[in-house]
Amino acid sequence: MSSVAVLTPESFAEHLSGVPEDEAYIPTYLEAFPPLPENKGAPGDKSGEPAGPWGSKIRPIKASVITQVFNVPLEERRYKDNSQFGDGGEEAKVCLDIMQRTGAHIELSLAKDQGLSIMVTGKLDSVMKARKEIVSRLQTQASATVAIPKEHHRFVIGKNGEKLQELELKTATKIAIPRPDDPSLNIRITGTKEGIEKARHEILLISAEQDKRAVERLSLEKVFHPFIAGAYNRLVQELCQETGARVSIPPPSLHKDEIVITGEKESVALAISRIRAIYDEKKRKTTTISVEVKKSQHKYIVGPKGNSLHEIMETTGVSVEMPPLDSCSETIILRGEPDKLGPALTQVYAKAKSVMVVEVTAPAWLHRFIIGKKGQNIGRITQQLPKVHIEFTDGEERISLEGPTEEVEQAQVQIQDMIRDLLVRMDYTDVNIDQRFHRHLIGKNGANINRIKEQYKVSVWIPQEPDRSGLVRIEGDPKGVQLARRELMEMAQRMENERTKDLIVEQKFHRAIIGQKGEKIKEVRDKFPEVMINFPDPAQKSDIVQLRGPKNEVEKCAKFLAKLIADLMENSFSLSIPIFKQFHKNIIGKGGANIKKIREETTTKIDLPTENSNSEMIVITGRKNHCEAARDRILAIQRELVREHCVCVCVSLSQVSLSLSSVSLSLSLSLSLSSVSLSVALSFSLSLSLCLSPETPKKPCSCCHGDAAGQEPPQENGDASPEAEFVLRKCDVITISGRTEKCELAKIALLALVPVTEDVEVSFELHRYIIGQKGSGIRKMMEEYEVNIWVPQPEQQSDVIKVTGQVANVERAKSGLLERVKELQAEQEDRALRSFKVSISVDPKFHPKIIGRKGAVISQIRKDHDVNVQFPDKGDELQDVIVISGYERNTEEARSAIELLVSTLQEMVSHDVHLDPRTHARIIGARGKAVRKTMEEFKVDIRFPQPGSEDPGRVTVTGLPESVDNAVDHLLNLEEEYVSVCLDSHPNSLPISSSSNAEDFPTFGAGLAPKQTSAWGPKKF
Repeated sequence: MSSVAVLTPESFAEHLSGVPEDEAYIPTYLEAFPPLPENKGAPGDKSGEPAGPWGSKIRPIKASVITQVFNVPLEERRYKDNSQFGDGGEEAKVCLDIMQRTGAHIELSLAKDQGLSIMVTGKLDSVMKARKEIVSRLQTQASATVAIPKEHHRFVIGKNGEKLQELELKTATKIAIPRPDDPSLNIRITGTKEGIEKARHEILLISAEQDKRAVERLSLEKVFHPFIAGAYNRLVQELCQETGARVSIPPPSLHKDEIVITGEKESVALAISRIRAIYDEKKRKTTTISVEVKKSQHKYIVGPKGNSLHEIMETTGVSVEMPPLDSCSETIILRGEPDKLGPALTQVYAKAKSVMVVEVTAPAWLHRFIIGKKGQNIGRITQQLPKVHIEFTDGEERISLEGPTEEVEQAQVQIQDMIRDLLVRMDYTDVNIDQRFHRHLIGKNGANINRIKEQYKVSVWIPQEPDRSGLVRIEGDPKGVQLARRELMEMAQRMENERTKDLIVEQKFHRAIIGQKGEKIKEVRDKFPEVMINFPDPAQKSDIVQLRGPKNEVEKCAKFLAKLIADLMENSFSLSIPIFKQFHKNIIGKGGANIKKIREETTTKIDLPTENSNSEMIVITGRKNHCEAARDRILAIQRELVREHCVCVCVSLSQVSLSLSSVSLSLSLSLSLSSVSLSVALSFSLSLSLCLSPETPKKPCSCCHGDAAGQEPPQENGDASPEAEFVLRKCDVITISGRTEKCELAKIALLALVPVTEDVEVSFELHRYIIGQKGSGIRKMMEEYEVNIWVPQPEQQSDVIKVTGQVANVERAKSGLLERVKELQAEQEDRALRSFKVSISVDPKFHPKIIGRKGAVISQIRKDHDVNVQFPDKGDELQDVIVISGYERNTEEARSAIELLVSTLQEMVSHDVHLDPRTHARIIGARGKAVRKTMEEFKVDIRFPQPGSEDPGRVTVTGLPESVDNAVDHLLNLEEEYVSVCLDSHPNSLPISSSSNAEDFPTFGAGLAPKQTSAWGPKKF
């Protein structure tokens, strides 16, 4: 009992139909169902085929999907392990890969004799490709050789290699044909025994057919080739049609005597006899004469594409032999029958003198006026005299006229009249102006130069910047030219006296200098009208302000702006002071009277927060001393208001100390506890120590006893030391009066609002991570937990971080801080794990391949293994060391991947193949699309020579050996295909053999035939 394994890919792209032309042909409706004939034949008429379209043969419609079944015996199976037969076996994997590549459907079955039965279904082309791959990959291969004559090898290959490809697909074999420079006659066939026999039989049939053909070469004197080819090659074309042979005559530019005739043996023999008859007749009857004609007139005798020579040959039967173009000889030889040489000579002289060349002298600056705007002036002459060619030479004072004698003379007269008229009406002058002033002469969008052109009716030519010339030409009316010259010189003199100066002004002051709607800068420009002031674009974030103008004015303007900037900087001092929100309205005063008075008397700018804002900060801007005076006045108002609302009594509280730095705190408390109503305002600097003591204060509170005179002066920031004896100040002691239980509740509520400080042990190495970039991390925690966090300075090397705030907030901040420490420790451990490094030594020549196109290969390795791969820099000593960093496991995997890639690259070989340089562009394709497709198909790298290379035909193919061979064969086939396009336009030409550039030649007069190589390419030396 046999088992069956069916392999079907889930999806694959729609493949192109490969049905042959006779099978894929779909007839039209009229061909499939032609109308009945109108005239029926007489009864009993049995003569021949029926008339009308019904007598034509209708091609059958065949299915485009075919099925082929073939067997692989056990002894020829490559994989003989039946235990893995099915989806998991090697044969199944191979078949699945073939299905994906070819688009065919494959079914495998295992017979009782352990042989494989394979059924392939799909389009004909897909089935043939799949069958070839199945045989090569699932069946053991044998090889054999067949010897045929060397000249028959190219017929086995066929045009563009199509015959060879068809034969390989048909027999499922690989056929290797020796190169042209290899003297071997043996063709090697690799495949199954059955396929080898089929291929051998087909190759012998091709060789047998070619035995019936012949190639002959006749060596006849070059001078008689035109008589064999005839005028316009008509004679040789008629010869090819009549005899059925193919005749190739070398072009006139190639000095070879050999004519090649190919075709059937009888046809070749007939063509040779006809050619020899023509040669013998012309050699016997013709004679020659030599004439001297100026070298410059030779091209008129030859005519475009040699048409004049063909015309003389057609009318007189005389061949005109011209000396090579690179020769100095002026001798022309006429060869023909004696009675026809006279008329031919007359035609030669007529054609030589049919064209006249005249030079007219004209100043070079007048050329564009002679041509006219958009060629109008010269266009009128060429329309009247279309056969005259007029050529202007840049920088030279001459105009060349070429054409028929009469028309050239007429054009010469018209141009000379035009020149005389222009010389009377026009003038020009050259002004030498330093090139650095040219753009200022032109002006913005050409404003200056266009004004001069319109005002003086002149043309001004300013050289382009790459020319590095200071010569400015003015052309036009003589008076206008002089006026324009004078103005340009004056502008240049003014610019020579100009100076450019750059001022460094902080960008934040630019808007202040410019003013609203540019009012302030307009005043500056009015004051210094000759100075141009340019501010940078805000997007550039530049501090450079450029001044340009007369030297003295620029200096005055720079001093004025410097003073203006100094005033701005002095007036830009800013102070921020915290004021109780409820006191803002008192500071503003009724109708803004208070704040307005302070602003006027201190000449400062005072900004208060909006009513719906939670901010208590008032910002004062102006001179420093004025800002400090305004601050003192505002703080004085606040102190008066606080004194009015402050109620101070003595109470016994547990001692709480507070020590903060660099922050000022204003605290307003309002408590309502049943019968106790308390409104307290605390204002103190956090650098002081606030102490609420159960003992009687050493100095009674002056606000409680009314002794304001005995108040201690407040200490400034940093004056108090922790060891100093604490001295009570005004409002440092809070007294609560009322019922006992209510006072206790008030006490608890007040203590809950008193800030406390806690120490947190955090390793010094983690401090910078807690602070974050520009303090963002510590700022975020302070805002989130509403506390103050103090981190010691780096030079202290302390591990203690202080957290200050309300008790509940401090506890939350400590927890958050410790949680952050755990995260940072985990990140440190992870960084340590990721810092594992491993080095690998790789030959530097493989580095570009490992990196890949635009870094694609190395980027994929980095992404797959989450590692960093570092290649050596150009100046490093160890150019072969690649460093991989990351997790240890990932680095090992990445190293294995690179080593596998390097081993693959080491197996690669490079093969140089010579391809006709004319075919390179076609092989590369638009933007390299075609060559990239070829490289992807064969998994190889193809490099073409650079322009100017010593060997422009050498193309290098790199990859695995088998892929390189396949790619080289493909390139050679493409070369032959593209070269054949040139040959198709010259049906009487043969491919040029790689052994000799002159082995075959195109028809006479058809131009040099493009070089074509065989499917193997040219010889390698």
